[in-house]
Amino acid sequence: MDSSERSAPRRATRLQRALASLVAASLLLGMPGAAVQAQAPARTVNVAANQLPALGDSASEDVSLSLERKVGDRIMREIWRDPDYLDDPVLQEYLQGMWQQLFDSARARGDISPDIDDRFAWTPFLVRDKSVNAFALPGGYVGVHLGLIAMTTSPDELASVLAHEMSHVTQRHIARGVGASKTSSLIALAGLILGVIAASRNPDVAGALITGGQAASAQGQLNYSRDMEREADRVGYGVLTGAGYSPSGMAAMFEKMQLASRLNDNQGFPYLRTHPLTTERIGEARTRLGVDLGAYRPPPRPLLHAAMQARARVLADARSGYLQKLQDYDSAASQIASPTSADKLGAAYAGAMASILLKDAARAEAAVAVARPLAAGDAGAKRAVDLLAAEAALLRGDASGLARSAEYLEAAGRSQGGRESRAVLMLSAQRALASGAPTSAQKAASDQLQTWVALHPNDALAWQQLSQLWQRQGEKLRSVRAEAESRAAIGDITGAIDRLRSGQKLARGPAAGDFIEASVIDARLRQLRAQRRTEWEEDYQAGARRIPPDDLCSDLPPPREGAPVTPGCQWGR
Repeated sequence: MDSSERSAPRRATRLQRALASLVAASLLLGMPGAAVQAQAPARTVNVAANQLPALGDSASEDVSLSLERKVGDRIMREIWRDPDYLDDPVLQEYLQGMWQQLFDSARARGDISPDIDDRFAWTPFLVRDKSVNAFALPGGYVGVHLGLIAMTTSPDELASVLAHEMSHVTQRHIARGVGASKTSSLIALAGLILGVIAASRNPDVAGALITGGQAASAQGQLNYSRDMEREADRVGYGVLTGAGYSPSGMAAMFEKMQLASRLNDNQGFPYLRTHPLTTERIGEARTRLGVDLGAYRPPPRPLLHAAMQARARVLADARSGYLQKLQDYDSAASQIASPTSADKLGAAYAGAMASILLKDAARAEAAVAVARPLAAGDAGAKRAVDLLAAEAALLRGDASGLARSAEYLEAAGRSQGGRESRAVLMLSAQRALASGAPTSAQKAASDQLQTWVALHPNDALAWQQLSQLWQRQGEKLRSVRAEAESRAAIGDITGAIDRLRSGQKLARGPAAGDFIEASVIDARLRQLRAQRRTEWEEDYQAGARRIPPDDLCSDLPPPREGAPVTPGCQWGR
């Protein structure tokens, strides 16, 4: 039994809990108990054909932007808490840089209207999964499996998939598909979105979740999903080329998907099941790109992408036996006929990364030493190796390791693409938290993180690091608040409230003294209580007759005579 089989019960349980919450969230988009009405002809969702609903010109008018974002946020709450959600600052920074270029292109083309520009999240995220897949969610979230990054041999290929998924969002395919169906409710939509995400990772686990949605679907939706894919291809092509990426990346992805479809997929390409590769799409791609997909040969692999490809491959599978094989980078490179510099760099990077995960500092640093000359002359690859070297140096846990990690982080630079580097910031915080780190390093790192979270208040990892740094510096009240904010950032509002209440007790205790921080905690607690109350009331009104949290009613004053009573709350009755 492999790790995915062992984790199946855990995933099923989490997805079942998520489905219950999504029922309430999805009801917010429509009338309780009623199907969504639209002007377009009735169509329903075919799960087997597509994980996202399809087109419908006027249908998106039935689903407001704010409500679509709200459903996306509710779905993301479950994903953020899933153990296979991955926040790797180095790989995420690479993905985010690519995403930002595509986003700027889509905005310049007019694909992103001011309304969705402001209201949608526009956030890509990583999923620790070896399969080749990516998916768009309501409200501008796009998930990328590590297997997809590991499979692509150029940034153009990866960017082509991101551009395609971004186009699903900009064209509002989810909202349009909902409005286009007169017989499928949004409860089914939310369940299907969650279920298909699970099915793409473990078809057996998610079968029960999808069955109910399939009962309400019709085979006619397949043609509609093809139309949606063709539109995403067309719009995505313009976004891709507008961002400066080569259209050959899209050609390469079509060629790989076509080959995979001939080889019967074998569960390794769930992207093909959710994004059907039809003869029409292939023909249109050939015409648009002006190339013969069968004769296409990819350009040389860029060194930076080779490094990120290797990182994704290592992080996708944390089994010790697999990591030990990757440590033998000389053997890995020798298995490739006529290995290129990119092949050699990728093998050395993977060996170093595997050694880091196995806590083998000596082998990690040896692999970094091999990677360094291979990356020379390429600024992006050299920076990637510097960050890798900083991670390896921190494994030593001594003064020498701390000093060398500081040198490598300094070489990497705090700025990346004109923006502050989150990867360097997080590694600097990790260094400051290492045993033996000076107080000055802890103070500098906490100051930098405090500035960062002021600009990025939903960065859960940054809040976690800040909480630990403040704890080390004896700032207990600040530490508790930062821990609460990290819970709020992943949608765990109840957990955040519990931590803030602990902060209130601490502020009233003998160690109290930070009046300003205590006031901030009080204000934030009131805000989160109001948020939780509003969400619960909306769910209740939408038809989710859940028992209110134990402390929900105690947060509210008894209603005045004749005033509406909060559903489920009874004061002395």
